[in-house]
Amino acid sequence: MNSIDFEIINGIAKITLNNPTKYNAFYREMALELQAKLDECQENDEIRAVYLSGTGKAFCAGQDLEEAISSDGPTLTKIVSEHYNPIILQIRNLRKPVVAAVNGVAAGAGANIALACDIVVAKGSASFIQAFSKIGLIPDSGGTYFLPRILGFQKASALMMLGDKVMAQEAEGMGMIYKSIEDAAFESESWAIAEKLAKMPTYGLWLTKKALNESTGHSLIQQLALEDQLQSTAGESYDYKEGVNAFLEKRKPEFKGK
Repeated sequence: MNSIDFEIINGIAKITLNNPTKYNAFYREMALELQAKLDECQENDEIRAVYLSGTGKAFCAGQDLEEAISSDGPTLTKIVSEHYNPIILQIRNLRKPVVAAVNGVAAGAGANIALACDIVVAKGSASFIQAFSKIGLIPDSGGTYFLPRILGFQKASALMMLGDKVMAQEAEGMGMIYKSIEDAAFESESWAIAEKLAKMPTYGLWLTKKALNESTGHSLIQQLALEDQLQSTAGESYDYKEGVNAFLEKRKPEFKGK
């Protein structure tokens, strides 16, 4: 059985974490396989958007702890530096939009991988848990970076230290995720978001993502200068010219992500 299921459907790379007996917890080969699939998404021009979800009842329970404590398994340093850090950087540097379709519990590194994605939607029955404190660890996989910026210092600090379970609707209410979707409609509605993104001018979406990535370390003056630069770049793209021409010609645009 593949630990990562991968298929391309109408320009969308559907990546499914597939370790259901352990709630899609990561082990080394699985993490490296996800990295390889994300690399493929970056290099394959056929792919216009990415849809990341899980098999079974969970999105991802984080790290397989049996591997982490095994005498012949990777150290925590190796797990963080070689498994999760590259995945987070790949998602943030991917030139295509990434939808996290959280179909069940997202705990530990699983929660933070979801939060690193561009658009996060969750099944109504899904939950998010910063589970690290329960076993004496700190949040990794970008958790201490993303959560305070999403929620503010106090809320992020409390969720990390107390390890509270946050249900999807509450996560939407506090701005942790884009949308909570009723269970029965989750697959169709979450997939529709990826379909919409894949038909959009994805080169401009990448430049938007780049601007967001840079914004957290910039002053207003620096960010305005970056917007100026990126807007000029967007204005030279095929997608911009196609979008304007389609508008003027009153037809549907056909974007290429270039």
